[in-house]
Amino acid sequence: MSGIVPGNTDLFLVIDVQNDFCSGGALAVPNADSLVPIINHLADRFEHIVLTQDWHPANHQSFATSHPGQEPFNKIQLPYGEQTLWPVHCVQGTHGAALHPELAIPKAELILRKGFRHSIDSYSALYENDHTTPTGLGGYLRERGIRRLFLAGLATDYCVLYSALDARREGFEVVVLLDACRGLDLNGSLESSIQVMLEAGVAVVNGL
Repeated sequence: MSGIVPGNTDLFLVIDVQNDFCSGGALAVPNADSLVPIINHLADRFEHIVLTQDWHPANHQSFATSHPGQEPFNKIQLPYGEQTLWPVHCVQGTHGAALHPELAIPKAELILRKGFRHSIDSYSALYENDHTTPTGLGGYLRERGIRRLFLAGLATDYCVLYSALDARREGFEVVVLLDACRGLDLNGSLESSIQVMLEAGVAVVNGL
């Protein structure tokens, strides 16, 4: 336990707890369903909560099906840099894009949808993958007087990682609640992502 007590300038950022990333989903993260009761319990500790939701058009550029001859998890170069190609997932308005049915956080103040632009992916809750196009969350947090973010959700080594790094870049204190996250761990990506976050000044803790 970290001994951290959230205050009124802290915010719980719950990332992409959606059906397609959970058991039976198109891009299921191992043991993702076990997160839901943990996150629900943690949410009771926070005054301010934001949820994110991956929200892709059906022909999104990050889908392997948009690139003939390519397979999921291949890497290609797009105008904004290297892109991992994914199975079709979290398509706007589908069951897979919906938040997990047992996620129970009615007091969440904002649901931020990301990845809705056809030509660019968006792992981070704050920026598209070009690292220059903002989602608007940074400005929202500053206007609300938020100073510190506590991150949980999916996946540790992708959307949690990029959200944490961008939040640090924007000047926020960041705490990743590691036991409230789950990772894909592609070719050792989980361990390396934790190291990158630590080097960026992100606090990585278990529990509160």
